[in-house]
Amino acid sequence: MDILLLFLGFIFMLLGLLGSFLPVLPGPPVSWIGLLLLHLTKAVPQDWWFLGITLAVALFIFVMDYIIPAVGTRKFGGSRAGMIGTTIGLVVGIIAPIPFGIIIGPFVGAFVGEMIHQSDSNRAFKAAFGSFLGFLTGTFMKFVVSAIFLGFFVWKTIQNGEALFTFS
Repeated sequence: MDILLLFLGFIFMLLGLLGSFLPVLPGPPVSWIGLLLLHLTKAVPQDWWFLGITLAVALFIFVMDYIIPAVGTRKFGGSRAGMIGTTIGLVVGIIAPIPFGIIIGPFVGAFVGEMIHQSDSNRAFKAAFGSFLGFLTGTFMKFVVSAIFLGFFVWKTIQNGEALFTFS
């Protein structure tokens, strides 16, 4: 059972890293589930302080991921249309087989969204830039936290490896 929990935990860690970039998966909370699954094994001592602190961090980053792009968009004069365009551009950028689509897509999406909302291209460009900066900041934060959680997962797995991989 421990091996199954370890395997599932690792899958959640990888999904959490992917969730840092994909808008449909909340990266750090998914990575935290991987940490929880690891701590549910008999081999890894349950550390509720560790799990509580990492959960608080994951939830904080989850909330900030919604606040930061909105602040970036508003600060640069953007609208809700720019934020929606950023998300659509991200999805298209991931699917489209163009180099750097994940970076170009959100910016172009924000620009198009702002152009639909307001016809002034200078204001739309400025708002798209703010939306794009907010998106990049949120993505970077999610990735860093998910990568740190993966490091904790690997560290605790190595630390308790003998007990995890003992078949008795």
